[in-house]
Amino acid sequence: MEFTHIFVLLVLGISIVSLAFAGYLARFVLNHDMGTQEMQRISSAIKEGAEAFLKRQYSTIIMLSVFLAALIFILYWFVKENLDMAWRTTVAFLFGAGCSALAGYIGMWISIRSNIRTASAVRYSLDRALKISLRGGAVSGITIVAMSLLGVVLLFILYGGLSVNSEVVKRVPFLIVGYGFGASFVALFAQLGGGIYTKAADVGADLVGKVEVGIPEDDPRNPAVIADLVGDNVGDCAGRGADLFESTAAENIGAMILGVTLFPHFGIKGILFPLVARAFGLIASMVGVLVVGLRDDREDPMSALNRGYYVTCILATIGFAIASYMLLRVEGSSSWIWLFTAGFIGIITSIVFVYITQYYTEYRYRPVRLIAEASQTGPATNIIAGLSVALECTALPVIVISAAIIAAYYCGVKGLSDFPDISKIGAGLYGTAVATMGMLATCAYILAEDTFGPITDNAGGIVEMSKQPEEIRNKTDRLDAVGNTTKALTKGYAIGSAALAAFLLFSAYLDEVTHIVGYPFHSVDIAKVEVFVGGLLGAMLVFLFSALAIRAVARAAYYVINDVRAQFRENPGILQGTAKPDYARCVDIVTRGALKEMVPPGILAVAMPVVVGLVFKQFGLGAETVAAFLMVGTIGGILVATMMNNGGGAWDNAKKFIETGMYGGKGSETHKAAVVGDTVGDPFKDTAGPSLHVLIKLLSTITLVLAPLFI
Repeated sequence: MEFTHIFVLLVLGISIVSLAFAGYLARFVLNHDMGTQEMQRISSAIKEGAEAFLKRQYSTIIMLSVFLAALIFILYWFVKENLDMAWRTTVAFLFGAGCSALAGYIGMWISIRSNIRTASAVRYSLDRALKISLRGGAVSGITIVAMSLLGVVLLFILYGGLSVNSEVVKRVPFLIVGYGFGASFVALFAQLGGGIYTKAADVGADLVGKVEVGIPEDDPRNPAVIADLVGDNVGDCAGRGADLFESTAAENIGAMILGVTLFPHFGIKGILFPLVARAFGLIASMVGVLVVGLRDDREDPMSALNRGYYVTCILATIGFAIASYMLLRVEGSSSWIWLFTAGFIGIITSIVFVYITQYYTEYRYRPVRLIAEASQTGPATNIIAGLSVALECTALPVIVISAAIIAAYYCGVKGLSDFPDISKIGAGLYGTAVATMGMLATCAYILAEDTFGPITDNAGGIVEMSKQPEEIRNKTDRLDAVGNTTKALTKGYAIGSAALAAFLLFSAYLDEVTHIVGYPFHSVDIAKVEVFVGGLLGAMLVFLFSALAIRAVARAAYYVINDVRAQFRENPGILQGTAKPDYARCVDIVTRGALKEMVPPGILAVAMPVVVGLVFKQFGLGAETVAAFLMVGTIGGILVATMMNNGGGAWDNAKKFIETGMYGGKGSETHKAAVVGDTVGDPFKDTAGPSLHVLIKLLSTITLVLAPLFI
């Protein structure tokens, strides 16, 4: 067996062990009791609603995926007359789409079974509840990253990655880009549909429940409360699961494509490096999850989660160093040290992004307190202050990402300076690719923290609706507050990794065009009028897509608000507590509304880069115009997503800060103003913002797949 084959087996082995470990965690969660009959009744309603939504949503996504797969096959076969490329790309697309859909379902499946067990456990031990909720989230996180890795390596093997013919090996990464596109396509609709659902239900529940009739959050008298709890699972779990699945898949493939450039020096090792580095990151994440636990019930749960994150970062750094030494070391060169440094820059960048997001979204700091203070004079000043914070919070992340890209670029240049046949640009781009891999090394742990959020949110709702004692609700409130923070941190991490990855994938696009045309294609001339227009269209897409996503929430929320008002009007006994609302009716209404509204923005995102490429191909500038479209669209997407994610999180926590008793507390006019502001921020942070993460990478993967058609 060749030495390089051992690395392939290592990646396969770690992926399979990771899936087995996820099974162990699932068993740990499912072995805990499910609480009282009333708690189980509420949990069952959430479970049924989530499964019904996902069944309907995936039926729509499957139809769209099959149609697009057929279109890809036809375009490659008839336009490029390349049957081999047609069937390989189509199969990879369908495989990526199927795995992405499965990843989203797994995230939702474990979440709706962990919430009830967390709610039950918190009655006895906060530490036990913390472990159940995090390990439930880790089932999703570890499974998703392991499946993403396994899918890429299996396609690599099946398409000839272990061939003795080096030309065949170098061609393989270009054949499997369809896998990343399929994952991105499903992730976009999963995130859009789930995001529209969760925010439509949340807005409807809050505006009628809190503002109009003055009942608490998660009050069982609110007909939209079950729909709201269902939304946490289909948006934050299923949607984000598909999102991060496609992130890791797309970045692995993009880095492998750049590794082809270095084949004369590293051979197949340069192509396999992203997979080995990701596998070691999985091991680090598994250890990080296991070390999380409270020293006593007085310890802040966030401290325990941070402890696990720092352990994960340290072990991921060690793993990255080992992978760099094993795969990127060349005798007489210090290349592996410089490339490891680029990866370490990525890991540090992820930590910095966590702190920046905390600063803008936690009520311990100035931005959130500024919004809460402005709420004293009404909803208008709350919204003005919130928008100012949302716009301000783009500055620090952009500065950090810019510094990371430049530092990693020059690490690549320095590390590969001993190889004169590699251009400065090519060497620098590989350095940024390695930094992206470093930032995503802790992805599984971060995703576990993300899924932890909706699990604890649901647990709090179950405790509230089953009328548990106040001290139990206080404990779930502690976990829920931490869950809100981890969800915000994950969004910050996701956009940071998307920013680094977007540059990586843009570079991979340039490399693919170079591979196709046979001469260097490493510059885009924005002074050409067609290319400038392509860039302008890319920026416009970001704003139009965001507008459609936010409008979709408004339309779907309209259905929910009308139904809640109608139920209160038709049955006065609901508010008096003598009759139960019709939860299922509300769930069905928001499901139909969300699925109807997710299609237009999704179709726009997929169709526009294809249309731009094919139209400007007629001017002889298809590939270059698409490059400008991709580059400017990516920059615009990063800025707008950062604004929406952090701005929405700040609005949300300003409301929660007031609910602690500040400025009049719950029920005050200040609180009502903050609820209105949070309603504005909700579609920002949970619908349009997260969907833009996927859009950025979808633009990259679709242009990678269809690049041959633009030339």
